[in-house]
Amino acid sequence: QVQLVESGGGLVQDGGSLRLSCAASGRTFSSPAMGWFRQAPGKEREFVAAISRSGGYIYYADSVKGRFTISRDNAKNTVYLQMNSLKPEDSAVYYCAATWASSDYVLPTDRYDYWGQGTQVTVSS
Repeated sequence: QVQLVESGGGLVQDGGSLRLSCAASGRTFSSPAMGWFRQAPGKEREFVAAISRSGGYIYYADSVKGRFTISRDNAKNTVYLQMNSLKPEDSAVYYCAATWASSDYVLPTDRYDYWGQGTQVTVSS
């Protein structure tokens, strides 16, 4: 049983920073491709960032490029999302997702097999 647990969300002021973490458990004999998504009230879930299983391939949504950084520590089965220069429009529930595959690729769509429960990020103006 795969579990993804996000943490690190909270309330921050405009221009502030947060670091989200997503710890994977239950299938750790190999590393998955992972991604971060977010969903604001009344809006559809949107892609934020993705990282391949090796960490060698990374992809960002244009809206966060230059402000957010995705990284991973495979020894800890954890992926991170460092969010800097946060804006009120970044406020949303952030979800991590994982999928296992035979090749090292980045997946910038929502075609992941496993999802976390989400962590709330609120940026005040």
